[in-house]
Amino acid sequence: MEFSRKFHVIEMLISAILLLGLLSSSVAEVRAVEQSTVIEFPALNCRKHSAVLTDFGGVGDGKTSNTEAFKAAITNLSQLAPDGGAQLVVPPGKWLTGSFNLTSHFTLFIHKDAIILGTQDETEWPLLPVLPSYGRGRDAPGGRFSSLIFGTNLTDVVITGNNGTIDGQGAYWWTKFKQGKLNETRPYLIEIMYSNRVQISNLTLVNSPSWNVHPIYSSDIIIQYLTIIAPVDSPNTDGIDPDSCTNTRIEDSFVVSGDDCIAVKSGWDEYGIKFNMSTKHLIIRRFTCISPDSAAIALGSEMSGGIEDVRAENITAINTQSGVRIKTAVGRGGYVKDIYVRNMILSTMKYVFWMTGSYTQHPDPGFDPKALPIIKGINYKDIVADNVTYAARLEGIENDPFTDICISNVDIKLSAKPKELQWNCTDVQGVTSRVTPDACNLLPEKEIDCTFPEERLPIEDVELKTCSVTGNF
Repeated sequence: MEFSRKFHVIEMLISAILLLGLLSSSVAEVRAVEQSTVIEFPALNCRKHSAVLTDFGGVGDGKTSNTEAFKAAITNLSQLAPDGGAQLVVPPGKWLTGSFNLTSHFTLFIHKDAIILGTQDETEWPLLPVLPSYGRGRDAPGGRFSSLIFGTNLTDVVITGNNGTIDGQGAYWWTKFKQGKLNETRPYLIEIMYSNRVQISNLTLVNSPSWNVHPIYSSDIIIQYLTIIAPVDSPNTDGIDPDSCTNTRIEDSFVVSGDDCIAVKSGWDEYGIKFNMSTKHLIIRRFTCISPDSAAIALGSEMSGGIEDVRAENITAINTQSGVRIKTAVGRGGYVKDIYVRNMILSTMKYVFWMTGSYTQHPDPGFDPKALPIIKGINYKDIVADNVTYAARLEGIENDPFTDICISNVDIKLSAKPKELQWNCTDVQGVTSRVTPDACNLLPEKEIDCTFPEERLPIEDVELKTCSVTGNF
């Protein structure tokens, strides 16, 4: 086989540990200058003005609420947007806070010795209306709590640091969810809506109440050097969820999650069809996932606005349910098409390939049973996998098959107790080439190298500037 099996389980675990070390060191450079410290960091834009949270009454004792301090700081600094913008530095300490909103031409910089703590006082989490492409909350029919760090209708916003931490203290919310005591949807850690030119980078996110990073209805987004950690049994703690977004770059990140490490979305059933905003031109690269009950990368299940032109490469998954999973159902409508995946290294997996046409969660009974999704142009190549239970479970929809599937150059080594039927295929059409074990009859052998686009997307060529903060840290 051309693509030789170069990696074993121990080597993959070591690579994940090394990646964590890379993320913790970040790309920031620190040097001492005249009793102050200058911290350099990469950003979309540098700011002319700078302030520290303590300038606005912030108290970093882990007990005092800083919600009003964050609001006062950002309100004040927002006035400087026309004059070169501003950055707010969160210095060393533990900064308890509820939800706060960002502003345009703004950088939130979280110091490596700073921890932003999500409060468990629900009165400090304002309620927002349901998302128009969803029609209801994901946890309950009502509205939703605002995310810890929230922004809407912004341009040029940066959330970064030299590996500072955001801790959502999610156990409070997970318990309420499991007990069925929620009337509104849990908050996320970071949500940016209707915005463009967004950067989220060089941070550690832990214990989110629900999803961690949720850009939605936005464009020109760079997400990099994130470490995201949640207990593997925590509910719905997705890592990064680009949702109805265009031109997004996700790279050099590590996620341990109770749900999908990355979940690509675009709206739910009739609401997503009506809103009609796809996710497209998405880059995912140099990404590592651990999620025993979910996917490294999920496409859907909320995909009613469409998902297209997704390019994923150099992906590592360890002790994860599946590599890339497509989730959809009758009533979703929309499409998942032009998907390209290459260079995946997988170890201890239930499935390597998984496509599901019967993911039957719906927002309400009003979905259209005639709204059938289109799944086509799915390309996987150059994949090695160890300790696998099932090679593939590919389930299309009766009278709506998933088509133009191409899988090439794949070497799967099975677990000690694999399932007898390794390729379970229904209502799918495509080809395979140089795949071990042999694929199902619906994906016959054909000498082919599956496609991966070589032309670059504009978001790949966005270069970050070297910016700095100065202070007595």
